[in-house]
Amino acid sequence: MPLIQKIAYYLIIIVFGAIVMREGDFILVPLVWGVFFAFALNPIAVWLEKRKIPRSLAIILSILLVTAIVVGVFYALLDQMVGLVKDIPEIGENLQGKMSHYLEEVGGMVGGDFSDPLRSEQILKYLTPDGLNNTLFSTGKSLTLAGIIPLYIFLLMYYKDFFAAFLIRFSSENKDRVLAWVMDSGKIIQSYLSGMVRVTLIVAILAGVYFYLIGLKYFLLFAAFIAIMNLIPYAGVFLSSLFAILYVFLTTDSLVYPVMTFAVLWGIQLLENNIITPLVVGSQVKVNALAVILAILLGGYLWGVSGMILFIPLVGVLKITLERIEGLEAFGFLLSDEVPKEENSGKIRIGFWGKLFRKKSEEGE
Repeated sequence: MPLIQKIAYYLIIIVFGAIVMREGDFILVPLVWGVFFAFALNPIAVWLEKRKIPRSLAIILSILLVTAIVVGVFYALLDQMVGLVKDIPEIGENLQGKMSHYLEEVGGMVGGDFSDPLRSEQILKYLTPDGLNNTLFSTGKSLTLAGIIPLYIFLLMYYKDFFAAFLIRFSSENKDRVLAWVMDSGKIIQSYLSGMVRVTLIVAILAGVYFYLIGLKYFLLFAAFIAIMNLIPYAGVFLSSLFAILYVFLTTDSLVYPVMTFAVLWGIQLLENNIITPLVVGSQVKVNALAVILAILLGGYLWGVSGMILFIPLVGVLKITLERIEGLEAFGFLLSDEVPKEENSGKIRIGFWGKLFRKKSEEGE
């Protein structure tokens, strides 16, 4: 098959797949979440099955265990969430007052009039009950999808032997390779999810201790917010830190606390990226940073916040899939974080330039 025809086929598949993922997000997003959680909860269900508990009951117990933990955390934060919502009007007034004060000082230094650049209506229009209602309405679809996920988890775990038999029958000639691919994909998903849960807990504890020490009113809520947003690399950390620093700025009388908050959160992020995540999560996904950034952007475009989280392990699964398909191994290598050794890269450079110079000399002759 000509190279141009191959490229055309690949582009058609990519474009068609993106359209299907974009238009079918209502079905695909909870299904993919269900697959991920099914892999993550499978060890618990298997452990219960070994204790002579029926599979259906073991799956229900594992789902209820995780649900109870999530509900417990949400209940613990509910009081602080309600308190923060009640304080929104006061926070908006503090924002207007402080912005006016600092801009008056800036105007005095530069000789301009910045005394009233922002009116209260502009500042508070997103902090009114109507704005909150719009926000809650926009998340209604996500909550509906979240209600379907437990059903997907149960069915996927209950029929796992059926799916394994299907793969064996579908690929009888390459049975071992397909089963190895399923096992490797499951290990990537399990290690990524369990590792990120541990990282989230560590980040929440570190941020919570700092917020408690500086006397932040809703320290548990902001610690949980930063830890959960940390699941979205780069963008999530930036947004959560921005909100936390803004709240500290509005509820304290000195600029020392916002600056110190920025320094501490930045230090936690450096610690998490360079020490905590490599030790806890490891290199199971094994995808280079460029592929991760592109996966986040593409996931956010196709599936929103869910895509920004899910596409990172999905790229890891895509990488090991490409590595096992004949003719597509190079694309799998393109996604990996393996850096060619200096000796090999030197040989590649020398070989390339040697061929180029030989070609030039032949053309000169």
